[in-house]
Amino acid sequence: QVQLVESGGGLVQAGGSLRLSCVASGRTFSSYDMGWFRQAPGKQRELVARIMSGGNTNYADSVSGRFTISRDNAKNTVALQMNSLNPEDTAVYYCVILTMNKWGQGIQVTVSS
Repeated sequence: QVQLVESGGGLVQAGGSLRLSCVASGRTFSSYDMGWFRQAPGKQRELVARIMSGGNTNYADSVSGRFTISRDNAKNTVALQMNSLNPEDTAVYYCVILTMNKWGQGIQVTVSS
């Protein structure tokens, strides 16, 4: 069974940066469409960014220009570089294999003002 392990979350001041990483087990990572979701307290879960198996990317309007999603198929890893963070980015972030709707455990990102 495929497993996802997220890392890189934490507390950062507004204007700062964080990089989230997600490592997937399994031997067919390169064929997966991958995404990062987030859920803030009292809000619905939202898709932040996705990267398809072919490398195409899409971003939520709220993070476009600030966040960058990337993947390294050799390392079974997808990353989310988050710059110019603001308190509205505070949420639990989830790595997801979109192809099979497989979710990671989530990782907390907190941005202080």
